[in-house]
Amino acid sequence: MPQPAFDVLRALAIGSQALGLTAIITLETLLGDAARPWQGLALGLMLATALAIALVRVYRRNRLRKQHAERLGDNDHG
Repeated sequence: MPQPAFDVLRALAIGSQALGLTAIITLETLLGDAARPWQGLALGLMLATALAIALVRVYRRNRLRKQHAERLGDNDHG
């Protein structure tokens, strides 16, 4: 299966990580040591987003494999 020219999930992953890193740095700059809990929250959101994107990727890959296997099975009986 050829890879699409633009992978939306990859762009979403890169964008969310860039946004999270920017938020962590900005919080440190604005709040100093008081930023720690908020930085932890930002990191947690980054990890949750990465996990969700990974799960969507696995789901899509498995769905495509299943569809491909069904098409091959239909060709054998047709």
